[in-house]
Amino acid sequence: MKSLILGSVLVVSLLGLIIILFRKRIGLSFFTSFGIHLVLAAVGIYVVNYSGWITGTYIPLNPATIGTVSILGLPGVGLLLGLKISLFG
Repeated sequence: MKSLILGSVLVVSLLGLIIILFRKRIGLSFFTSFGIHLVLAAVGIYVVNYSGWITGTYIPLNPATIGTVSILGLPGVGLLLGLKISLFG
């Protein structure tokens, strides 16, 4: 019963999101832009990890770090590096 209620809430919210996206004429350009930001965030973290620019630091590729970099951009990579160095030495 609980999974039926959760599944119906998920379906209704997904339909609502699709209606809002296409009614506001955001459409697929939003998803394209979001995808580009995600890929560039992953590439930025990958470059920092394997370039040897700062030795001894490694930023894991997980949803939290990629989300931070995709929202903040290049300063997000700096933020993660600063947190890594200051908190974990």
